[in-house]
Amino acid sequence: MSIEVLSLRECNLSPEIIKLNVLPYYNLQNAKVSIIKFKDTDKQRAVYKIDFKEKSYCLKKVYYSINDLLFVYSAIEWLYRNNIRVPKLLPTIDNNRFVSYEDMLFILTPWINGEKCSFDNINHVMLSVKKLSTLHSISRNFQPILGSSIKEGFDDYYISTLKHFENLLQSSNEAFKYKDTFSRHFISTFDTNLNLAKISLDISNKINNNNLSKSLCHGDFVNKNLIFPDDLNPWIIDFDKCKRDYSAKDLGYFMRRLLKRENTKWNIDLALPLLKAYDEISPLTECDLRYLVSYICFPQKYWKISRDYYKNIHKCNKSAFLSLLLKSTSKANLQYDFALRIINAVEKNFNIILL
Repeated sequence: MSIEVLSLRECNLSPEIIKLNVLPYYNLQNAKVSIIKFKDTDKQRAVYKIDFKEKSYCLKKVYYSINDLLFVYSAIEWLYRNNIRVPKLLPTIDNNRFVSYEDMLFILTPWINGEKCSFDNINHVMLSVKKLSTLHSISRNFQPILGSSIKEGFDDYYISTLKHFENLLQSSNEAFKYKDTFSRHFISTFDTNLNLAKISLDISNKINNNNLSKSLCHGDFVNKNLIFPDDLNPWIIDFDKCKRDYSAKDLGYFMRRLLKRENTKWNIDLALPLLKAYDEISPLTECDLRYLVSYICFPQKYWKISRDYYKNIHKCNKSAFLSLLLKSTSKANLQYDFALRIINAVEKNFNIILL
């Protein structure tokens, strides 16, 4: 018997237990239950595929409170009513939108069939950005239902970038102190990555938070959460991390994930059309553009890996960290060249001064 099956049973999350104690609330007690994903962490999650007669459903054990769930429900309903394809939370037999069992919360949605967004398919990528722009545009005035948590971000990006910049300097001091293999490679690529961080910091310093576009944001808008059916009108799934936030953060997260890949590595001819496509539906302010360029250009992996390494240097797997660092720095020069080119392209195409 696998460790996962044992763990599922220990957590009262095995398919048999779900079938007996959760599915009756949806009148699906005779359905077939398949485990799709299980994560036994602080934010414990489980996803099941439920097959009953000719229909399939997605049952999800969520890791947050009822109040947060009401916010997520509000977001999904808002988007659904504004013609965004999202899987609605299906009602129980007593017309609730969740089931509570053993202090755990479960939600049921239709199972979405289709192809996961491919970052190698330019049509998928362009349609995804247009859909995100529409989502942001129609949710400027989003308000959750009474009793919901107020899930908001709106962190000061300049302050965050400054802290990360200072972390890099601290890591540099640690590298010269330890001089191990990781540290030597960190130092050898430090100048390029520090220059990227400086560019990001200088641009973010000119952001006026009052001039940033605000909306409902997905929070994890990446290819795994975009499903394309045959008609190519994508479904957006998994709103666990949604909140009201700066729209540019949502778009920046998507673009950074796209651009750091091997097949699309720091491609200016891909990045600029995406910004234009988004802007056509939901116009970007000057500060939105500053946020985006700063966010995309910052050497995120280099910063995070080195910070975590020196925090845990006496107990971490040094070989694993070195592998991560080597991978993250392999495209540093490409990212730096991209940073210079995207600044020039945005200034020219959007008629603003970034630096």
